[in-house]
Amino acid sequence: MDTLAASGVPVAGARGLGYQMTAPVTLPPLNLTLTELEALHLGMAVVGEAEDADLREAARALSKKIDAVLPEDRSAAPRGWGFAIYPFADAAAGFRHMPAIRAAIRARQKLRITVAGEDGTRVIRPLALEYWGRVWTVTLWCERDADFRAIRVDRIDALAVLPALFVEEQGKTLIDYRQRQEPAPGQRPY
Repeated sequence: MDTLAASGVPVAGARGLGYQMTAPVTLPPLNLTLTELEALHLGMAVVGEAEDADLREAARALSKKIDAVLPEDRSAAPRGWGFAIYPFADAAAGFRHMPAIRAAIRARQKLRITVAGEDGTRVIRPLALEYWGRVWTVTLWCERDADFRAIRVDRIDALAVLPALFVEEQGKTLIDYRQRQEPAPGQRPY
């Protein structure tokens, strides 16, 4: 029992009296891919909207635990999975578009999207999906604006896959976007 306790297993008790695990489940550290994190986020969204109050509360508690261990390496990102930041129902609305966006990024296929609160549609070149703590964004080159954009996936009202493919062009690639986001040498990021 001493060996178990020394290795981090939460046990309490004494010889002759008995031992008890003080935490119901302890998981080892996990490394998740963005797709696995997406699946976890979707599952949390479903449970977070459940009619069962115990499951809703469990989803909220699990959300706080996940938030506590997510890396904080994106200085401009909204923080955490917390329910108060973006309700799961809103964030989950974008999940219907995730498979098409992922496939379009891999195939370099153009998409036509309509974004909530904006007039008209835009034809885009999707470049990357990024996760910002319960919010997913698609980094893209917008042909209408002739510029880069990062749009929250849950704000996309409609999406159509176009037959047109795109090739990488100088000034319109993910590398170009990331270089534009980096501070100039000697300049501090704000």
